[in-house]
Amino acid sequence: MIKILHFADAHIDIANHGRQDPQSGFSLRVMDFLKAFDTIVDTAIECKVDVVIFAGDAYRDRAPVPTIQREWERRIARLSRAGILTLLLVGNHDLSPAIGRAHTLQEFDTLEIPHVIVLDKPRLLRPVDLEGLPLQVMALPWMSRSRMMASLEMDGTRRNEIYEKMGGLLNELVNQWLERDIDPSLPVILTAHASVEGAMYGAERSVMLGGDLVLPPALVKDPRLDYVALGHIHKSQDLNPDARPPVIYPGSIERVDFSEVADEKYFVIATIDEQKRERADVEWVKLEGRKFIDKYVRITSPEQVMEQLLLALPSPDELAGSIVRLTVEYPREMDSLMDEVVLRQYTSQAFEFHLVRRPQMEARLRLPDNAQISSLTPIQLLDHYWHAAGIEDGLEDLDKLAGEIMSGGLQENQ
Repeated sequence: MIKILHFADAHIDIANHGRQDPQSGFSLRVMDFLKAFDTIVDTAIECKVDVVIFAGDAYRDRAPVPTIQREWERRIARLSRAGILTLLLVGNHDLSPAIGRAHTLQEFDTLEIPHVIVLDKPRLLRPVDLEGLPLQVMALPWMSRSRMMASLEMDGTRRNEIYEKMGGLLNELVNQWLERDIDPSLPVILTAHASVEGAMYGAERSVMLGGDLVLPPALVKDPRLDYVALGHIHKSQDLNPDARPPVIYPGSIERVDFSEVADEKYFVIATIDEQKRERADVEWVKLEGRKFIDKYVRITSPEQVMEQLLLALPSPDELAGSIVRLTVEYPREMDSLMDEVVLRQYTSQAFEFHLVRRPQMEARLRLPDNAQISSLTPIQLLDHYWHAAGIEDGLEDLDKLAGEIMSGGLQENQ
């Protein structure tokens, strides 16, 4: 049995909420991410996994501060001291677009840390590369568009063509590995930091072709693979349920913002039986991260406004320790009826409370007395709209452009 721990999208320096811890000096949100990272490392050591695969994006951006880098290095060093083989795939947040600049995981390669392999270019690793582990790993780190443009001698005006060519090259490379280079008697893992067509970003948004490098489903669902360890998309999902291979996005290790409010957070322990070579067993290990609560209320009546707002929120006990957002849509004239002090007292046990006001103002286009719509030309109606909307500058140019558009449309319909 080969036991793999797979996680991705750590982003340990995200600190967009909360305050600082007075003892460590870290943002309390950074400490949330580090706590999740500690849980992952502790589990890898306690379960004596054979290999840890990190599928990219260690930090928020490509320039982490040294103190945060130290915290990442401390935890990877624990895996190294435990003798656990650790593969670090470079993600888009780890890689500078400038050619020749070091990426954020470079020091592990430069210093040759024992049992740690940095994967910053496409590579096939065999047992000899994996300290004798009876396993093969095909690695596809994030492919920088600017670097690929330079290597292909392409200009920046054909973005979709660049991504299409990048995808074609990666597809050819993986197929070459599978057809000519792997040992079919040994398990094969594909790890990639990329989007896969059909994956869900979250909030029911699906990955579509165009505007990004997107791997085709057939590439990652090839039955010659035993497990596919993905990173880049923060929503946990298996793109090939009940079939071989499991195609897993474990998701980010902590909720990054309110777009992930409903997402549970996990890392994965996968077990491959190298004798039977059936579908790998996948165990989703839940991470108990900081809770986000997002509520919306629409106020239409001036009666009992505060009561409506308080009823929209959970009880103070449920709010305790959570990051809370209350979005209120209301007629602008009711603005004075909302008492933010009362709301903040009610949510005082929350980690952080955000009140988002969305005042609505009814806008009506009023025509001159005795004027009827049927008596006005389209340009005259536009003029009334510009003035109602408070647009006073450049009206001649706007009317001229509108006239050209309208006359063009008439000519096309004739």
